Amino acid sequence: MAHFAELDDNNVVKRVIVVDNKDTVDENGNEVEAIGAAFCQNLLGGRWIQTSYNNKFRVRYAAQGYTYDTSLDAFISPKPYPSWIFDQTTCGWNAPVPVPNDGKRYDWDEEALSWVEVQPVTN
Repeated sequence: MAHFAELDDNNVVKRVIVVDNKDTVDENGNEVEAIGAAFCQNLLGGRWIQTSYNNKFRVRYAAQGYTYDTSLDAFISPKPYPSWIFDQTTCGWNAPVPVPNDGKRYDWDEEALSWVEVQPVTN
């Protein structure tokens, strides 16, 4: 099975669908992205690009709301917080302060711009 993401005019993913391998191969049985994208376009309209469920290309599997960056050839998740910084090496978002590495669980507090330890729930 192959997976394809439909992009809007701003390269934001509208949806992701699964396509049978037979609809993505050439006459020699080789998977060709352009064939799969054309199949999607003929079936549903729109503009389509392949994504990898196993993250083998385009950095990560596309999801609705992600953006496809043509210069990085990568799907980028939405920015989780206004203060977070984009890392072009990983194509991901980093907090402006590293998360503590002490074995405890933390959540980001955007108002305080810091990590806050999550207290375990006890019954």
